[in-house]
This record gives sequence, C-alpha cells and structure tokens, in this order.
Amino acid sequence: MAVDNAPARIGKTIVISGEVKGSEDLIVDGRIEGTVNLSESRLTIGPSANVAADLSAKDVLIMGRVQGNVVASGRVELRAGCNLEGDIRALRLAVEDNAVFRGKVDLTQAVAKTAEGALHANANV
Repeated sequence: MAVDNAPARIGKTIVISGEVKGSEDLIVDGRIEGTVNLSESRLTIGPSANVAADLSAKDVLIMGRVQGNVVASGRVELRAGCNLEGDIRALRLAVEDNAVFRGKVDLTQAVAKTAEGALHANANV
C-alpha cells in the first residue's frame, strides 16, 4: 500500500546515468552519474550511495559518497562517515564529526536572491 508523502527511493542495485528531476523527496541508496535537480524537495544520499553528480535541491542530507557540487536553497547536512568532494552553496550547513569534505563553501543568504540582486544591480547601471 502506497503511503502519501513517502519519499521516492533509488535502491542499492540501481544505476542511473543522466539527469534526475522531480518535485518529491528522494532517497538515493544506489549510484547516480550526471545531475540531480529537486528544486523544491529534500534529497537524501544514503550511506551505501555512490554519487558522481551535481546536486540541486531545497535540502540535501549526505551520508554516503558524493563527487560533485551541491546547491541547496535551504540546508546541507554532512553526516558522520560521508565523503563529499565538491563545492557547497547553501543557506545553512551542518557538518558532523568524522564527515569528510573537500571543496569550497558559499553560505549565501539565499541562492535565488543572489541572482535576483545581480539583476537589480545591473538594472541600476
């Protein structure tokens, strides 16, 4: 029986090459190569996941291995045991002990507002 509001799941044996888009929460336990875009949803990278992709979501929780940049309009969480190689751009960042992270961090007031501000600044020139 399907449960409403339950997140979609990519299982441990699933491999996806290409672009993943959606408007619902997603849990990844398998492998993704390419891009993941869930602009209004929560993305969870499970402890057994191996992701080589750029990630974009409202909130991103990483427990597994990710090679790629992470953009979140809300919060990024790096849990103990995760391994992230890439840059983070988000409103908030939480890093637990024993999380491995190699990259740059940009904690903006809001990812969307920076683009909007740049448009207004250019209009006043």
